[in-house]
Amino acid sequence: MVRRHLLGAMALAAGATVATAGPALACGGLVNPNGTIHLVRTTTLAAYHNGIEHYITSFQFQGGGGKFGSIVPLPAVPTSVQRAGSWTLQRLELETNPPDPRFDAIGGAPATTAAQAPAQVILKTQIDALDITVLKGGGSAVGDWARQHGFTLTPDAPEMLDYYASRSPIFLAAQFDASAASAKNTSIGDGTPIDVTMPVANPWVPLRILSLGRAPTDVIQADVYLLTDKKPALLPAPAPENDMNLFADEGASENLLFDLRRDKNMGWIPDSGWLSEIKIDGPAFQLIHDLAIDASGRGHPSVVEAGLLSADAPAPAPAVTAPAPALRRLHWWEAVAVGLCMLAIVAALARYRRTRA
Repeated sequence: MVRRHLLGAMALAAGATVATAGPALACGGLVNPNGTIHLVRTTTLAAYHNGIEHYITSFQFQGGGGKFGSIVPLPAVPTSVQRAGSWTLQRLELETNPPDPRFDAIGGAPATTAAQAPAQVILKTQIDALDITVLKGGGSAVGDWARQHGFTLTPDAPEMLDYYASRSPIFLAAQFDASAASAKNTSIGDGTPIDVTMPVANPWVPLRILSLGRAPTDVIQADVYLLTDKKPALLPAPAPENDMNLFADEGASENLLFDLRRDKNMGWIPDSGWLSEIKIDGPAFQLIHDLAIDASGRGHPSVVEAGLLSADAPAPAPAVTAPAPALRRLHWWEAVAVGLCMLAIVAALARYRRTRA
């Protein structure tokens, strides 16, 4: 039984590369065509507190030999990229998907394209067997960088990269090196959690990128965790019609926040917050948007951040209404004339009444 993938917030999921060509990349993103490493599972938390967004993403791979890489769109330039807590994401999953007590009793649950300037490298670091590079550039420039570093673009990747670069030219490239993993005694299938810290006005979660390299009818399943100071407003609003369901929508429990703070490098977790989990389960052709979040409490998520309106689109012109005619003040002699006319009318009416009487 294939276990449901948890693909989150900003993950660019790349798929298996095998000996066959063409369809082997159908569930992929940016991959080394000669490698045998492939992405098994990614899980992500997008947390927002005091104007700072933390993306906690864990990559798991299986296979052996070669390199594997993925590129992730970011809403802003990171101030830091470091290893995140070892069990933070598992604790979140336990909070919203507690194990069935019946399984505990028997020992566990059952298995489940114009010319551009070259991309600018603005940050490089290594976390375990992942080589992390933060890039700044247009879609074509980032695609060129990926090709120059030995990766193959799926046919829909150029349009997808342009789609994200029009709103934010920042991308994170993560390359997994199996030989480095072996040297560090990292087993295939081990997760590598990454914390990307960015100052932003509001968190923004790219979802459309999960459809990269997928056939239109391929089913995309994803869990997006959000941790915000206040209950967020989301665009598009989760609904069965768009294959998005709000699975958790509640104040984060004290026990959960206490547990998260105890994990390595997770001391920034606030004392209180709002926990949301959005489950996505539907065909790739339906996922044509991202997730805009207004965490301020004002309830106005951005249509641009949701990918429903291009950042380059002109703002709609304000409605034009005809001005009301201005009232002119009468001159004194005009006022006297009007008054005399009214007196004459009153006198005429009085004479008419007397005559009839």
